[in-house]
Amino acid sequence: MKMNSILMFVLLCVSIQLKAQNDMLCVGRYWTEDEANLMMKEFASEWSDKASWEKRAAKVKQGILDGLQWDKMPEITGNFNPVIHSTREMDGYIVENIAIESFPGFYITGNLYRPLEKKDKYAAVLTPHGHGTDPRYKAYVQIKAAALARMGAIVFAYDMVGYGESQQINHKMPIALLLQTWNSKRVLEYLLSRPDVDPEKIGMTGESGGGTQTFVYSAIDDRIKVAVPVVQVSAHFFGGCVCESGMPIHKSKGFQTNNVEVAALCAPRPLLLISDGADWTANTPQVEFPYIQKVYAVYNAENKVANAHFPTERHDYGYNKRTAAYNFLARFLGLSLGKLPYTESYQEDFVTVLPEEDLKVFNKEHPLPENALQGDEAVIKYLKIDL
Repeated sequence: MKMNSILMFVLLCVSIQLKAQNDMLCVGRYWTEDEANLMMKEFASEWSDKASWEKRAAKVKQGILDGLQWDKMPEITGNFNPVIHSTREMDGYIVENIAIESFPGFYITGNLYRPLEKKDKYAAVLTPHGHGTDPRYKAYVQIKAAALARMGAIVFAYDMVGYGESQQINHKMPIALLLQTWNSKRVLEYLLSRPDVDPEKIGMTGESGGGTQTFVYSAIDDRIKVAVPVVQVSAHFFGGCVCESGMPIHKSKGFQTNNVEVAALCAPRPLLLISDGADWTANTPQVEFPYIQKVYAVYNAENKVANAHFPTERHDYGYNKRTAAYNFLARFLGLSLGKLPYTESYQEDFVTVLPEEDLKVFNKEHPLPENALQGDEAVIKYLKIDL
């Protein structure tokens, strides 16, 4: 009887802990658009200059790190154990298949796009993708990466966890947000480890869930010098997947923020918000962008923040959104727009869109390493993360 009472008490404590964490989650359309507009005004009333903004910004950043349980991740320097093969020379760029170790037994899979033109140092761009059917293989991802490579950047296009070749875990596992943010850290550090990468010219861009990865990681690591989150920064929408809002990064006891303020942590580094009229970024010119402009103003850096809004377009990283990103990244990373064919508009038909099988890293000749952790529980257990 006594043991049953102890067990019931333990289960009650676990239930209370889980409920407390769930109460701190801001998921999907957490506020209405009207509520979000009022919340942005409330946030704005809490700071008025650089000092007061940076005091609030420090709370936002610490809330992200605490919510992610960032301090639980292993201390790793180097040890990428890269697998690189299938180097192909294309029209103005090179594409390779690559995997690096995120932490012992967990692998980041993707493709590396490099300029064909020889230089001592190149800019580099991280390109996470959004949700869909294995987007890394899709034409729009390949085209964007190849175009940026032809312009002079080394581009790492990598899988979301649970997508493409990242099949060691399920995408909707409890710490997907932590793992994806950590993967971005490791991709960045791999790029910085390369002698041909200029550490002062690092950009990051992705759409939808990849947009979330872009502004969340840029918020906590100022080694990202230029950020272009696409169709995702919203005052009322917090991301509908566990990989965006499944850990308490927006709310803690006595404190509330949203993705607009998370994105604003990029200041005064260059930031381009790309938005459209058919999703939760429809209000960006009126609500989200003015708030972020105000943040940049306290740094006298209004020239480094912009919004490309496409009111007749939908939720994607289509041609017009890509070309807006090309212009912004070229401006702040020193890329050459002249390398892109241009006839009244940018031409992308120089890109060879490769089939899925040609882009895969792991195959019979290059198998997944034997130390690979398999399954959600194995990864969570290895990392000793609290749920």
